[in-house]
Amino acid sequence: MRNLLTTQDQNFYRELILKEAYTRLAWKIKYSGEYPISSSTRRSKSIGLFDPPSVSKVTLPPVVQTRKPKTPVVTRWVVSEAPLMRPVSSETKASLYAGFSHDGRGRRLYLKKRTKQGPEEKYDHPILSSWDYGWRLGDYEMTCNTPANGRSEIVRNTFYARNGIFNIPSATDQCR
Repeated sequence: MRNLLTTQDQNFYRELILKEAYTRLAWKIKYSGEYPISSSTRRSKSIGLFDPPSVSKVTLPPVVQTRKPKTPVVTRWVVSEAPLMRPVSSETKASLYAGFSHDGRGRRLYLKKRTKQGPEEKYDHPILSSWDYGWRLGDYEMTCNTPANGRSEIVRNTFYARNGIFNIPSATDQCR
């Protein structure tokens, strides 16, 4: 808001308003014959370019016939689209109408059951382009074998032993 109070910005806005007024005036002079005057026109008093007409000189513009709106042609296309989502199981659907969300049943339970399912279980094909990256990733078997002569063995044998850091993997560690 402080920028609006500087003299430079005020001069900029003043020039912008004058430029817009001169552009409108030039357009009006050039195209006044093609476009009749509307019922009311606004005149700018601050610029001093227009003289307001006196009340006796004001005349109404001639009545111009309005075009009748064309009746739109309605074409109905029957397109059978494949459903986006797979149908919900009857058990999950029944939970939607059983109980209230406030009690943890009804809609809340239904939504919890639906969020437990992944997109691959809900949809036949990926809807979003971001889904392409992980779509059907579960079809591939994830085997993770650490190489005997790979970098991890070198780090484990040299770094941990020399620096006194103990490398004791826990049972919950997973190979990713």
